[in-house]
Amino acid sequence: MNSAAIFAIGMVFAGCCSNVVFLELLIRQFPGSGNIVTFMQFLFIGLEGFIFAAHFGTKKSVIPIRKYLIMVMFFFTVSVVNNYAMNFNISTPLQMIFRSGSLVANMALGILILKKQYPPSKFLSVFMISIGIFVCTLMSARTETLNASNGGSANGNDNEENMSDEEAASAYIFRMLIGVAMLTFGLFLSARMGIFQEVLYKEFGKHPREALFYSHALPLPGFLLLGQDIYNHAVMFSASEPVNVPLLEADVPKMWLFLIGNIVTQYVCIRGVFILTTECPSLVVTLVVTLRKFVSLVFSIVYFQNPFTIYHWFGTFLVFGGTLLFTGVFQTLYEIVVPPTPIEKKTD
Repeated sequence: MNSAAIFAIGMVFAGCCSNVVFLELLIRQFPGSGNIVTFMQFLFIGLEGFIFAAHFGTKKSVIPIRKYLIMVMFFFTVSVVNNYAMNFNISTPLQMIFRSGSLVANMALGILILKKQYPPSKFLSVFMISIGIFVCTLMSARTETLNASNGGSANGNDNEENMSDEEAASAYIFRMLIGVAMLTFGLFLSARMGIFQEVLYKEFGKHPREALFYSHALPLPGFLLLGQDIYNHAVMFSASEPVNVPLLEADVPKMWLFLIGNIVTQYVCIRGVFILTTECPSLVVTLVVTLRKFVSLVFSIVYFQNPFTIYHWFGTFLVFGGTLLFTGVFQTLYEIVVPPTPIEKKTD
């Protein structure tokens, strides 16, 4: 493995894991701040791409803009739906586990739309992932419902604080089910976008830097529809506790610092994955990304003390184990450890 690949792996783990930390710091303070976070990420990556990928708009796109517009509709909708799901009692660990189930949606739509055929091992892996997500979701509902019934509202909802324990628990689980439905919709819509990209790249070739720029720049006008929500959270961020920044010799609201940290680490994460895909085979990329997700999950549970039972761990290992099985990591590792015996030629 060359130095560029090792550097890219470091970027993926440092950038992506730090990004999850900054995101949770934002979400725990303001659960509905997903839109302003997404907008700032899109704006930063769009500006960077305008300079280095589009060369200030002088470089013509290889893939027609109208094709990118279709992809952008998918991308923008998925981002907004996933952001709003956080308002419905969805914890960060549960969201990470849910998103790890993208292979289920990809396989289902691959069979329905592309008429693909898969070996039995793929169906086994999808079954493991599905059961894992179901167990984690069920246990999250049970744990948080107990918290809501014992301590009132788990999400600070004033209406739930005035309810009885049983009513508060029912209201909490109902909101959570809405959040789960939104995540499921986002999962399948994201898979549909992936199929569209697959067909698009077969026709025009892969142009990841160009696609990264247009997928983040073209949706920016769509955030006008969310302008009031973004403005409200900008005001809330500005009113947060100030933190002294020695380099600036000034006090900066801590939520803006968290947001800047989220944006920078998101860029490092994306760039790391981009370099990794150019330097390593897809198997290594899948293994690194899967391990990164697992490390982020464990850190979120330990550092932020998110509720996680033995059943959650069981479901988590099913999800990640199914993912590794689906991508052929186990088979490849087995062949490395136990190489196939060469067939000796018979001599007369």
